[in-house]
Amino acid sequence: MTISPDAINVLVIDDEKDIRDGVERILTRMNCSVIKAPRGEEGLKILEKEKVSIVLLDMKMPGMDGMEVLGLIRKLDESILVIVITGFATVETAIEAMKRGAYDFIPKPFEPDQLRIVINRAVERIRLTKEAELLERERQQTLFDLDTEKSRIRTIIESLPNGVVVTNSQGQVVLMNPSFRKLLDLKSDLGPGEHINDYVSEKGLCDLIMEISQGKHVDFDDIPTYEFAVSGNKYLLARGQPVLGERRECMGAVVNVVDITTMKALDQLKSEFVAKVSHELRSPLSTIHEQLAVVLQDMVEDDLQADQEILSRAKEKTMGLISLIGDLLDLSRIEAGITSQEPKSVSIEDVLKNITDFLNTKAKSKEQTLTLELPKKRLPSITTDPVSLESLFGNLITNAIHYTQNGGKIKVKVDLTGINLRIAVIDNGFGIQEKYLDKIFDRFYRVKDDKTRFITGTGLGLPIVKGIVDSLGGMIDVESTSGEGTTFTVILPLQNQMPVS
Repeated sequence: MTISPDAINVLVIDDEKDIRDGVERILTRMNCSVIKAPRGEEGLKILEKEKVSIVLLDMKMPGMDGMEVLGLIRKLDESILVIVITGFATVETAIEAMKRGAYDFIPKPFEPDQLRIVINRAVERIRLTKEAELLERERQQTLFDLDTEKSRIRTIIESLPNGVVVTNSQGQVVLMNPSFRKLLDLKSDLGPGEHINDYVSEKGLCDLIMEISQGKHVDFDDIPTYEFAVSGNKYLLARGQPVLGERRECMGAVVNVVDITTMKALDQLKSEFVAKVSHELRSPLSTIHEQLAVVLQDMVEDDLQADQEILSRAKEKTMGLISLIGDLLDLSRIEAGITSQEPKSVSIEDVLKNITDFLNTKAKSKEQTLTLELPKKRLPSITTDPVSLESLFGNLITNAIHYTQNGGKIKVKVDLTGINLRIAVIDNGFGIQEKYLDKIFDRFYRVKDDKTRFITGTGLGLPIVKGIVDSLGGMIDVESTSGEGTTFTVILPLQNQMPVS
């Protein structure tokens, strides 16, 4: 296959020949020039001679390990994007690699599409970096000069459908396009030169723009977006970035404003539809469920066993539908950012003790042991919605009970790691095949095999868990071996402040 002259150079450092060869086959079809090295030392020698843009780096290799190689690559050339490949892709490994300068990570083994997505993201980052460097080299005038400069960049900005406004480090508007004026209902003859407060009435957005303009977000890390309403029924979304000088000094901010009124309306319609349908179904289903329970209670031993089994199955199915409706309503509330209670200080120890005590009865009915392992030191509290926290761990522990055989063991282990809480739900149950692990958080997805096909469920428990974890600013990871068990690990920040909706 012919590689074009503008191909991206990729170095693959991995001690497994199959991995190196497989990556080469995939990336050469993506117009990448691939160089391979079986060890870290050989990879570093190649980097001293060849210009490489992306390095795919295995963490576990003989000789020099991946973390050490990563550090040396960063010293050699910080512009190289290092993507970590590891069969030990725990959350801790990924976080540590990212702290040390890795751009991204991918677990081993991986599907071709996973590799393509990560590489395309890195290539796009390289392209944008090159474009930014080119624009910076072309910049010859100050931000105030941009308002009068009849350049190609200005023409593009003027024609953009999204609103664009640029401020200097004092918060004065130095450039804005017609779309910005239109979206914020400003007069067409209103020009730049005044403070951002004179153009935007939303105080929260003005405060955010001032923070960006004065250099609070110079590293482009986690700059928040801002939603606000104008004219009562128009909703806008603002995204800001700092404008940096040659020595990375902050010279101001550029803010992009998008009209999201239609999306908000669609979200509202979807939520109303789900809520209405769910409420309309819950009442008749609850009535049917109660009537079946009464009939079963009144049946005598002389009644046909087949009739009892049919009615019991019908009662079980109506209960399943009622649970599905409840999960749909919970998922809708989570997506809408609506909490069940006001956020307050919650003891994670007390929550987990209450949940494990409550679910111990269910575990004992299957002759299972359910234990809670807490650190000796009392854990600090977190500020959150307690109902969401109970739903999060209630779903995980209930799942473990359902998908663990009679007589199995389930352990909830809590650790304090720096500024984070790590809670692991560990079982020795049926486990999940590796090919299903990337799908288990999808809505309505359930792994069905000979051991699990008779287990009832809605397929919404884990999506609800993922939604709650995301809303708390945390992370969730799953490790599983078919036939041996599963571990779900949740990491929650101690400083989490859950917003009230």
